[in-house]
Amino acid sequence: MLILITIAHFFKPDSNSNGKHASLRKDPRPRLLALSQSLTNLHQLFGKSQSIIHIGQRLAFPANQPQAYDLDIVICTTQDFHLLNQLSVPSNFYKHHPTQAEPMLLGFECQAVLRECLGDYDYYCFLEDDLILHDPWFFIKLSWFTQQAGDLNLLQPNRYEVSTHSLTNKAYIDGDLNPRVTAPFQNVHEQPELKGKILGIPVTFRRTLNPHAGCYFLNANQMAYWASQPYFLDRDVSFVSPLESAATLGIMKTFRVYKTGSEQASFLEIQHFGTGFLNLIGKQVALSMN
Repeated sequence: MLILITIAHFFKPDSNSNGKHASLRKDPRPRLLALSQSLTNLHQLFGKSQSIIHIGQRLAFPANQPQAYDLDIVICTTQDFHLLNQLSVPSNFYKHHPTQAEPMLLGFECQAVLRECLGDYDYYCFLEDDLILHDPWFFIKLSWFTQQAGDLNLLQPNRYEVSTHSLTNKAYIDGDLNPRVTAPFQNVHEQPELKGKILGIPVTFRRTLNPHAGCYFLNANQMAYWASQPYFLDRDVSFVSPLESAATLGIMKTFRVYKTGSEQASFLEIQHFGTGFLNLIGKQVALSMN
């Protein structure tokens, strides 16, 4: 299987940002660590360079090859506001695609790269530069879902943050928005729930009031269908902000978007680097005891 992954990456220290966006903070180290972990995990989880050591023969044999894929990763940047020259990962882990785009609109530049490669890959993906995958069965789960539900239904992962020094060790950060926020773009009452069974365990998928995850993963049919829509790459920024719109609005207009609920949030998940949202619990966000 051939997978194309585009990553929107931006870093420009701004003393007036008040830490709202990690890409604007003074210290580049957290952003470097996030992007390095993202790239490294993608190759270690899904790449073909995986082995198992046969102790008796003192030989390393290929491992996980049926679930190993050919990966192309393209990092989209704007102007010179990036940290690629400081990355410590091997240079063949990614390709650099420089642009002159507005930073908040880099997600649209990633869409342009995906469209240019139509017909060449089995999966077309987008990630913000602080998202890290840990599940080697991630694409197997996505493929299973579309086989059961059809290509017009899209499964999005749940983003989470982790900490050992907060009120909760793990928090999923993209809970429901008020219905009015996404109502102009989707009808969550259309096929509101799908059910399946994985390894004998029932799993429920629900139309989500918050389709944003800072990423998406489309198979070839889904990407071709989205790219054929008249609004593709129209740079509409009417969902929350330009950043969220570039990442999510197009897929929300095109597909019925599902996520697993809080009961099974870990079925398909992706880590958001840092604890910016998790640390809100106990402050701006109360911790429910129910």
